[in-house]
Amino acid sequence: MKDKTIDYILRTTWLAVQKMYNEEAAKFESTMATGFTLLSIDREEGTPSTALGPKMGMEATSLSRILKTMESKGLIERKPNPKDGRGVIISLTDFGLEKRAYSREKVLTFNEAIKSKVSEEKLNSFYEVAEVINDMVSNKKIYNQND
Repeated sequence: MKDKTIDYILRTTWLAVQKMYNEEAAKFESTMATGFTLLSIDREEGTPSTALGPKMGMEATSLSRILKTMESKGLIERKPNPKDGRGVIISLTDFGLEKRAYSREKVLTFNEAIKSKVSEEKLNSFYEVAEVINDMVSNKKIYNQND
């Protein structure tokens, strides 16, 4: 893999992980996107709909479709935001909490499997590199946006 570009390695690795999670989720008539959304919603307080997209790094239109599907499946409910009359709080139903626990278990299993094969030193290096990439991309340090 050393002769591949960084973005190629990121993309192909992520696609493989995404495929794995989708295959697991399909066993329970779900998707990786649904699992990720369940994990991003605060279990006790719910999460304002306006905060959910940025928290997940998703566009509002994509998130809106996922939330609509999740609501129709009984995983979430929308409640008026008491702090902002125009806003909505996305809360997990009991069924949503059950599916969230399943999603969390799958993520933890993945993490433990990787940790069992990769030294702590290499894992810390991976985290450092990911942090640098995230910072550089998020803060537009690679391409000048005025070009």
